[in-house]
Amino acid sequence: MDFLFDLGFYGVLIVFALALLASAIKILREYERGVVFTLGRFTSVKGPGLIIIIPFIQQAVRVDLRVKVLDVPSQDVISRDNVSVRVNAVIYFRVIDPERATIQVEDFMQATSELAQTTLRSVLGKHELDEMLSERDTLNRDIQELLDAQTDTWGIKVSNVEIKHVDVNESMIRAIARQAEAERERRAKVINAEGEAQAAEKLLEAAQIMSKDPGAMQLRYLSSLNIIAGEKNSTIIFPFPMELASLIPAVNSAKPPLSSDRER
Repeated sequence: MDFLFDLGFYGVLIVFALALLASAIKILREYERGVVFTLGRFTSVKGPGLIIIIPFIQQAVRVDLRVKVLDVPSQDVISRDNVSVRVNAVIYFRVIDPERATIQVEDFMQATSELAQTTLRSVLGKHELDEMLSERDTLNRDIQELLDAQTDTWGIKVSNVEIKHVDVNESMIRAIARQAEAERERRAKVINAEGEAQAAEKLLEAAQIMSKDPGAMQLRYLSSLNIIAGEKNSTIIFPFPMELASLIPAVNSAKPPLSSDRER
């Protein structure tokens, strides 16, 4: 009877010792670190691999160092030009200091999410709607820099921020379409006016060149006649050189007299 009692007692001790040993041995993966507290005070950061802690005296908190993806919920933002839009984004960040991520903030995931929402509204509210739609790279960089500066005290590194969607109501979409159409018409008129101005300058230069050389004017006449003949027109108008106009009075004065004049 005593033998069975002793066997049971030692069995309990062995089970207790194994349980104590199991709680003392921790295995951390390559991307994990253990923040060790001894009697409530921070002691060290251990890992990866096999670590041993003293049961009931030390405690190890696991911290994941991998990049985390945080989807920021849609936020109502009023742009600088008083347009109401809904914007959502995604944030990529990771823990670079397990000690601060454990001690300085209770839940760094929730804290980063709340901070991202307020920063998103603050940054986008300083820009107009056109900038939100066309300059996303600049806005992403501004939001990332602000978030990274504020989460640095938590041991968090914000590596990237991407604005996913900028939702605008239907009436504003129609207004944007009308504005874009008006802008295209304005550019077309400006381009047409610039083309006419350049053409006028070239024509003026050509006229000045041809006025200096009468032969160039004759070549231009012949070129025009060639173009007109190629179009199969039934009527061809020959340009009359102004230099020949001065010869017309001389021809009239050299004309022979009429018969009545001879009789007289």
